[in-house]
Amino acid sequence: MMAAVIEGMYVAAEVILALAMAAGCWRLLRGPRAQDRVLALDSIYLSAMLLLVIFGMRSGGLLYFEIALVLGALSFVSTLALAKFLMRGEVIE
Repeated sequence: MMAAVIEGMYVAAEVILALAMAAGCWRLLRGPRAQDRVLALDSIYLSAMLLLVIFGMRSGGLLYFEIALVLGALSFVSTLALAKFLMRGEVIE
């Protein structure tokens, strides 16, 4: 009984994160300003990272957690680079 509840929670979390990614993609394509698009890309990265963590918890494999860690680092670096580009017009001085 308890295993069925936990499995249902995993499925619900995956569906909610997929909906969050879809909303982020909609904002990425539709956003009126570049700042909106950067924020949408960051939220897509976050949702993808959390989805990988849920997959890792569900399957019990460590590979998903490592991929989520790499995705989180790439997300941080890309968000910083895009924010610097929007502020100054260049990334590397």
